[in-house]
Amino acid sequence: MIVGKKYQSTEIPSRASEPEVLYAVRQNKITSNFIDDLKKLSGLKDELLSTSLNLNIKTFRSYKLKSMPMKPYLQEHVFTLLSLFKHGIEFFGTSDKFGEWLQKENFFFDNDMPINFLDTISGIRFTDSRLTSMEFGDNV
Repeated sequence: MIVGKKYQSTEIPSRASEPEVLYAVRQNKITSNFIDDLKKLSGLKDELLSTSLNLNIKTFRSYKLKSMPMKPYLQEHVFTLLSLFKHGIEFFGTSDKFGEWLQKENFFFDNDMPINFLDTISGIRFTDSRLTSMEFGDNV
């Protein structure tokens, strides 16, 4: 990561550390352009993504249409979701397969769908830890 340079969503790692997220947010490097990148990467519908980001659909779509600064909590949320989706796609091979897993009930998510955990940072981290567990042989 180069100091003073704006992040591009392609530079967000699939396993982002807390200091990387904190640095990007503190430097205001995550703009609303990343929301459109998240939409393209995830392949999910606007309604699902806006719910995950705790935005109403109108606000979500306006962020997608033009570049504008975002509040720190939203920058962090977008950054960690992009990282999660990159990790999930690496593991499952495609965004479609990862999306299917996210939208199926799962015992390790209290018989809920993992996608319902993406509206908080701790839920995203929990989902990411489940992916890591599967990489090491857990049946999640």
